[in-house]
Amino acid sequence: MTRTRTRSRTLSRLVPLLAGAVLAAGPARAEPVSRAPVSRAQVEAALPALDAQAAKAVADGLVPGLAIAVVQGDAVVFAKGYGVREEGKPGAVDADTVFQLASFSKPITATVVAALVGDKLLDWDTPVAALNPSFQLRDAYPTQQVSVRDLLAHRSGLPGDAGNELEALGYDRATILARLRLVPPSSSFRAGYSYSNFGFTAGAVAAAAPTGKPWEEVAKEKLFAPLGMASTSARHADFIAHENRAELHIGGPGHWAAKLKRQPDAQAPAGGVSSNARDLAQWLRLELAGGMFDGRRLIPEAALAATHQPVMARGANPVTGAASFYALGWNVEYGRHGVSWGHAGAFSVGARTLVTIYPEADIAIVVLANAFPTGVPEGLADNFFDRVFDGKPGTDWMGPWNAAYEGMFAPAMAAAKARFAPPAAPLPAAPLAAYQGRYANAYVGGAQVAAAGEGLELRLGPDGQARFPLTHVNRDVFLYYPAPELPDLPSAATFTLGPDGTAGALTLEDFDGFGLGTLTRE
Repeated sequence: MTRTRTRSRTLSRLVPLLAGAVLAAGPARAEPVSRAPVSRAQVEAALPALDAQAAKAVADGLVPGLAIAVVQGDAVVFAKGYGVREEGKPGAVDADTVFQLASFSKPITATVVAALVGDKLLDWDTPVAALNPSFQLRDAYPTQQVSVRDLLAHRSGLPGDAGNELEALGYDRATILARLRLVPPSSSFRAGYSYSNFGFTAGAVAAAAPTGKPWEEVAKEKLFAPLGMASTSARHADFIAHENRAELHIGGPGHWAAKLKRQPDAQAPAGGVSSNARDLAQWLRLELAGGMFDGRRLIPEAALAATHQPVMARGANPVTGAASFYALGWNVEYGRHGVSWGHAGAFSVGARTLVTIYPEADIAIVVLANAFPTGVPEGLADNFFDRVFDGKPGTDWMGPWNAAYEGMFAPAMAAAKARFAPPAAPLPAAPLAAYQGRYANAYVGGAQVAAAGEGLELRLGPDGQARFPLTHVNRDVFLYYPAPELPDLPSAATFTLGPDGTAGALTLEDFDGFGLGTLTRE
């Protein structure tokens, strides 16, 4: 049975196809150009169209709510919200509405680490082993040599999905990082690019280690507090405490509903920051000024500049065709308007975010949306920059970006439908008691298969808190549905029966991409 990763939590493989991680061949590559700073008049001329298009996107039901900030030089020239925080309720989105940023957290984290580098607590090439001796990869050499730069550039060799599925089961950060030592590498050390949330998290946590403080406190002290970003945090509890917060939505245009939650504390440096357009505009001012803020140097220019220097090639952007690279927490692209730094964020349970900076032109935008799937953030930003640089609209990017995100899960759904088509004459299962019991391995942890009504239930995670009904398919193969926002997308649970007719092992397809999905009976 061919395995296809489908889980909502493994956005490192699905969403980054568009957000900037694993890029495939796209349209003809855009020729890079060099740009001088744009005038205030150019920006102001483009703002009415941005405002109108954002309002139209909400009115047309493309997203329930949006917030946008535009910064030019040291000035916030636009900050506004649209739509509602939660579909069906009256609370309006404004520039102070707090959104979950998902992977947009990464460039923010890179800025925090740059501040620590500037304080000489570490260097970008300091081995993680020197900062956090407990961290291990599968092989000894990478364990000894992997640096903060390696982990923030996704070149450690860790597979992109490593740890994501454990987070989905409720395991905490310390447990997940400890289990990464069991995961076989997807490439030789520093030879391949694989977008890893927990590799990135390990790098940030190691960078904060010399302070003796938790990552979340370091981020506040080194970045959020100095910039006056009072509504920004790397703690989920702080996000929940805001009344003016955007809920997550799924379902698509005409069917948006706030059904699911996302608690990303385990990977806070990679995907757990929450913020609003007004706060993020202050961070954009810092980035555009090379570490200066309100006339004070907060981060040494060289330390911050390192985050924008390309490290790993990623091919061409599949929508725009721009040549694309990954730096340290930033996507660096060379496209039709020159070099840009950016990053997208997405939770498939209902969030989309984007930051794009054109450093040579001294202009930046943030777009936050409370829905998935949607390409509205990229569509708005690309249309805006076409007007800024060219003085007129070019391609309407809303359609191509929406199509790219909306079609993201179609191949996985089609593959699952084909693989799990009901057989013409399915073999009956063994007596259900043959499958019941506790199974375990070092990576997944424990799994309990228990009676539930007239069938079976799979219980995973700490204290068996993640529970999935098992549906019989054929003989010893059952299905379960691990992604609540994709309730029709199954994964297989296959039992191996011994001579005595009792299952001695259980293979969970959703964990077997690294060969770590087989659990033995305890």
